[in-house]
Amino acid sequence: MTTKQKAYIGLGLTSIIWGTTWVASKYGIKQGMLAFELSAIRNGLGGLSLIVFFLIKGQKLPTFKEFKWLLGMSILLFVIANGFSTYALKEIPSGLAALIAALYPLSVVIIEKLRYNNTKITSLTFQGMLLGIIGIGIVFYENLAVHNSMGYFIGVVVSLIAMLSWSFGTIFIARNKMDMNPYYATGWQMFLSCFFLGAFAVASGKAIPIQEITCTIWMVIAYLIVASSIVAFAAFIYTMKHLPPAIASLYAYINPIVATIVGAYIIEDEKLSLPIFIGSFVTLTGVYLVNRSMKKQHQEIIPVTDADGM
Repeated sequence: MTTKQKAYIGLGLTSIIWGTTWVASKYGIKQGMLAFELSAIRNGLGGLSLIVFFLIKGQKLPTFKEFKWLLGMSILLFVIANGFSTYALKEIPSGLAALIAALYPLSVVIIEKLRYNNTKITSLTFQGMLLGIIGIGIVFYENLAVHNSMGYFIGVVVSLIAMLSWSFGTIFIARNKMDMNPYYATGWQMFLSCFFLGAFAVASGKAIPIQEITCTIWMVIAYLIVASSIVAFAAFIYTMKHLPPAIASLYAYINPIVATIVGAYIIEDEKLSLPIFIGSFVTLTGVYLVNRSMKKQHQEIIPVTDADGM
């Protein structure tokens, strides 16, 4: 098997695993696990695994300056983005949550334009943004018939906040680069986030004592750590090394479709209908057009690692 063939297998693994991560998180919450507690345990153990791996490989502990940068990124990318998107799964379908997360290139373009005025909104960019909004609107409206409650609206708003936080984190990383191995840095960001997320869970008064967590939930956590944070992460690194960025980043368009399809079969109150499929396709087409327009401006938005979605 050639290196290129292995890279395409890695792309497939990344797309499928990070897509099913949304469903696994939703399933864990359905089993009674508090969203913030689930994220805290997943990020804590997953991040610690990465830290230990890179320390064994010879990486040094972060300096105080690096630690401050890691803490800021941890809050943006894993406390708010990952934690809030997991919380939203309590109220909205996993496919919709994954689709909203996939919109972040659109918000990056808008933020860059409003804050730095260094991004040109071309006709192609505008078309992509319009399609993205229309597609999300179709999926939102179709799910409204099943999830017609205040919680559903709150879940959508929380998902949008999580997506915007991921966008700000992406921009901040691009403009304030630190001389650290990005995957080692991700491990620290995940690990640091577990303390904040754990504090939120404890403050809610609804956290499940560790000894009372069921085997089913531990299996979900194990899948999130081993499959998503380790296997898919390693596959993503391999794919980025051996495939062009435009191809390696295709997982960002595939995993919302995976989340929608798998969620419809595993989660009781999630469904897959023609309008949802069409809305998802329209949304992802819009995201693709925005990325294409940025590529023409030499500003292609490459998804941040571990975008299983946040």
